[in-house]
Order: sequence, then structure tokens, then C-alpha cells
Amino acid sequence: MSLHSRHAVYFMPPEGPLASFGATWLGWDAQAGRDVPQYDLPGLDTLTDTPRKYGFHATLKPPFRLAMGESVEALRDAVDALAARTAPAWADGLVLSRLGRFLALTPDGDNSDIARVAAACVQDLDRFRAPASEAELERRRAAGLDARAEALLRDWGYPYVLDRFRFHMTLTGKIARDDLDRVEAMVAEALPPLPQPFVLDSICLCGEREDGRFELLHRYALSG
Repeated sequence: MSLHSRHAVYFMPPEGPLASFGATWLGWDAQAGRDVPQYDLPGLDTLTDTPRKYGFHATLKPPFRLAMGESVEALRDAVDALAARTAPAWADGLVLSRLGRFLALTPDGDNSDIARVAAACVQDLDRFRAPASEAELERRRAAGLDARAEALLRDWGYPYVLDRFRFHMTLTGKIARDDLDRVEAMVAEALPPLPQPFVLDSICLCGEREDGRFELLHRYALSG
């Protein structure tokens, strides 16, 4: 029996300034599985309440419950095999971006090479995903989905995959419009130098703990 209620495949930056920033910004180090003191910035605890549980990451295969008859051991083996046949992905760099009223790090320039890795994670590991419940589907639909997003939700359990995928490392919850400039400046000042180019050369299998927070289970190097 799994110790984790859900699993996901994420990108998490390897040990270094960006990973340290992300853990300290959110107050949760998902790679170490522990709380860490946050930066002493006004309102940061509330600002990061939503993304904190997931840790500093970009989603490649969204969280899913294990399908009946599948095991964590088989999932680990499948992610290992996927990483072994998948080449690393590149982008020009990472930049701080506004996604509506959220802030995130996104690729600078073309997203397609990274999308290739995400698509492999979504499609090749889908036998491990239990079908979404009707309540989960309705929760996604509440945001308002067009026909393509509805089809992706039905087929893959999430509406923003494949051609709707956009790599992003979430830094905040929804920000009040009047606060966007201030918060963006606060993030920019705290950020370390961002990688240029950005290389996605590993994927991380993560699990959701009893307390609702995600932690790293294993990192797999992309070596295809």
C-alpha cells in the first residue's frame, strides 16, 4: 500500500541557488520534506499559502491517484524507463512572468522542447492514473473550459496538458490587482540569477503526504 495518497511527476531544480530560493520563498522544502524559514517579507506567508503544499516545482504529469492493480514500485520502474529513453530539454532561459494574477517562472522563448518531455510524462505514465472522480471533474470545469480543454480533462484527467501545456514554476497565489507591481518587485529582488540557458535534465516523482504536502520520492536523470 502506498504511503502517499497521490503521485505526480514534477520538474524540481537540482540543489543550488534556485532550489534554495524556491524552498525559502515558499517555506516548504519538498526535496527535503521539511518546513524551512521563509524570507522576512510582508505578507509572504499568505501570498504563498496555495503553492506551498506542492513545493517549488513545475508540473509535468499532474497529481493522480494510483489506478487499481498498480503499485508504487511499478510506477517507479516506469518513470525510470521513461527517463532513460527521454532526452533533456532546453529553453533560452527562465524569466519571471505574470500568469493572470499569479507570478511564476516560465521559459524564455520556445516552450516546445520542454513540452515534449511533459507530453511523454502525461501519455506514457497514464496507465498508472486512476480515473478522476465526478467531483474532481466538476471542480476543474468550474473554471470554465472550452471544448479542447474539456476533451483533455476527459482523456487525461487535467485540462492543461499536451497542446495546452505551459511550463511554469508557481510562486504565488492569486494577487490583488493593486498589489501586482509591488509583489512582482518583491519577487524580482529575492530571485537569484536565473539560468540562461535553462536545461530540464531530470524529472522528479513526488508523493502527497497525509498532511497534504508533496515531497520528492526520487529524481531521475533524462538520458535518452
